Amino acid sequence: MLKPHPTVLRRLVEEYETLSAADPRTRDLAYTLCVSTGTRDVRQALAVARGWLAAAGTEPSEAGAPAAV
Repeated sequence: MLKPHPTVLRRLVEEYETLSAADPRTRDLAYTLCVSTGTRDVRQALAVARGWLAAAGTEPSEAGAPAAV
């Protein structure tokens, strides 16, 4: 399976974590995270994404904090 670039994956994780459940974009982000990580559950997708980011040395920043450039 192809892995998304860590920068793209970090942005997806951070955006998902900062949106409220009421925001309609949350569903789209959950789907994209699941497709990107080859999972079917957003909790699994976040765990896989965080693992990949940690392995790449680019762990997601705190929710709501801007990503380092």
